[in-house]
Amino acid sequence: MKKTKILLCATACLAAATTTALGAELTYPDLVNRLTDLKGLARLPQPGERCAQWSSYDRASRYDPRTGKYIHWDANGDGGGYIRKEGDSFVLAEMKGPGCIWRIWSALPKEGHVRMWLDGAEKPTVDLPFRAWFDRSTPPFTREALVHTVARGWNNYTPIPYQKSCKIVADKGWGAYYQIVYSSFPKGTKLPTFRLPLSAEDEAALDRANRILLHCGPKFPRDTLPDLRVERHRISVSGGGEAKIVIPGPRAIRTIRMRIDLPGGPKDRVILREHTIQIRWDGERSPSVWAPLGDFFGTAAGANPYRSLPAGLTKDGWWYCHWYMPFAKEAEITLRNDGAEPRPILLEIEHVAAGAEAGRLARFHAKWHRDAFLPKEPERRIDWTLLKTRGRGRFVGALLHVWNPRGAWWGEGDEKFFVDGEKFPSTFGTGSEDYFGYAWCNPTLFENAFHNQTLSMNNKGHVSVNRWHIADNVPFMKSFEGCIEKYFPNSRPTLYAATVYWYLASDGEDPYQPAPVKERASYWDESMLQTWRVKGALEGEKLRVLQKTGGVVQRQDMSFFEGRWSGDAHLWWTGAKPGDKLTLAIPVAKAGRYALKARLTKAVDYGVVRVFLDDKPLGKPIDLYNNGVVATPELDWGVHQLDRGTRRLTIQIVGANPKAVKSYMFGLDYVRLVPQ
Repeated sequence: MKKTKILLCATACLAAATTTALGAELTYPDLVNRLTDLKGLARLPQPGERCAQWSSYDRASRYDPRTGKYIHWDANGDGGGYIRKEGDSFVLAEMKGPGCIWRIWSALPKEGHVRMWLDGAEKPTVDLPFRAWFDRSTPPFTREALVHTVARGWNNYTPIPYQKSCKIVADKGWGAYYQIVYSSFPKGTKLPTFRLPLSAEDEAALDRANRILLHCGPKFPRDTLPDLRVERHRISVSGGGEAKIVIPGPRAIRTIRMRIDLPGGPKDRVILREHTIQIRWDGERSPSVWAPLGDFFGTAAGANPYRSLPAGLTKDGWWYCHWYMPFAKEAEITLRNDGAEPRPILLEIEHVAAGAEAGRLARFHAKWHRDAFLPKEPERRIDWTLLKTRGRGRFVGALLHVWNPRGAWWGEGDEKFFVDGEKFPSTFGTGSEDYFGYAWCNPTLFENAFHNQTLSMNNKGHVSVNRWHIADNVPFMKSFEGCIEKYFPNSRPTLYAATVYWYLASDGEDPYQPAPVKERASYWDESMLQTWRVKGALEGEKLRVLQKTGGVVQRQDMSFFEGRWSGDAHLWWTGAKPGDKLTLAIPVAKAGRYALKARLTKAVDYGVVRVFLDDKPLGKPIDLYNNGVVATPELDWGVHQLDRGTRRLTIQIVGANPKAVKSYMFGLDYVRLVPQ
């Protein structure tokens, strides 16, 4: 575990646009400016600062303080949760001020009205069909960068401040799924109450933020910062070689840009993981920044162009990062290549004067990891740790790279943020894709200032998503533990890797250490993306049904389950009862002697069956019960003399194991005819 040793100077107030010290007074334009203020993220939080979320998460998930246990922690009915009912309406959110809503999201907003009361007013400030909060039909929720729908996720980033209180209530028919992210400010902070219509000054502030956020890129419009210097370095190392750049302080890095010579995919995926970037602030022993090169810039695996506010990759090959990184004495930037082949890199670093302020600011951290610091409580085994840190700081974002070669939806997992030792998280989400601003496991790529899906192979193979917490950063005074639920085990395999971004006081604890190249670049196998098929198999799901006396026969995608099925599917017979029969056509191209082989499926709700070939029984009944979905070994049903033409394979349900759920299901992966 690393504990930074830098000494900080006494704290002092920053500019009014970014301070939340006791007694501060903020205008609506001040709050809007936070949408684009990356420098303000480096200030240390003050007592009373908080960011939390109301959502429709499944209320069956709870913490029992009597036993210290987490109950139904994987409950997944996340579409209809609410705080309480008042008559026929649903209370979705209730906050005490001073505070500000930064983000409202939904997967299925409908025509039922959602009303917002602020500061005890008799009438709601906003009273709209929930869909109208997102469809840009109603001012001021009309700006594309702030209000948008991407991959079926509906987002509204328009700031909504209040001084005393906020209450949000939904009528019947409002829809399903919601998240409302808000900040609470220190006691005594004076905020404007959101009122409609907005003033011309307030509208102008939103217009300015919208312009900046619509035109994200490698050049950020902050050229008024003092004493701007640009350094350019040409680097080419290999075989564990390193290139180091030292910048004396007090300064602040405001932009890192890079071009690297890369082949096309999929080779670029390994190369970008062989290269790493690390940064040490003020002589610290362990780096505060360490990540594979592409991951540091917010996307993996490989070079996937996208543009966002703090990071991105242009289509002409410029990687960029705008996170504000202050330091007092020096910054040491190291690029390392653990690959055998050198890759020319052009590195540009913009830095500006920071003066005495540098000592009062938090240090920027960015770390890549896989499966680090997972929860120890067995009932929390579904939680996958994004970030675990101690001290005072702000969580500002995450990149999640998923390797999911078996396909099927990987992300039913809710995000959960535990702040300052909370037993129950103040942020509890409704699904992985919801956290990243989209919905319904939609694989459509999208880019936005605050959230992006930069790579998706239709949810099979590599997936890359990120989310940046700028205005909605999560401050912590003592500790932060951020998790996202992971439903599939590594053995499937479904594997997560994350790069997390946060600011931390110099005496905080950053426990993450660099990972060897084999851990970060050699754990996926691209050949797994090819559908596995058994040679000579007559796929069960493709066999013609000649007759059935009950139930439904259909193809079932088996890539969701552990293990392998030929063609990633099987024939699935459901709804039958003991005595029912299913007859399938087995084509025989040439008369001869054949060994009849087959592979079936076993599960907790499968039955006991007998199998017949042309009405002749093939051995004893087969018990298909198993506590979990698995494929049987290949079964041998003997050698048979078969004429050319169509043979009849009949399956009869004869019962079920006493331990089985009595659904009497049946699954056929394949049949093989092996010439003898």
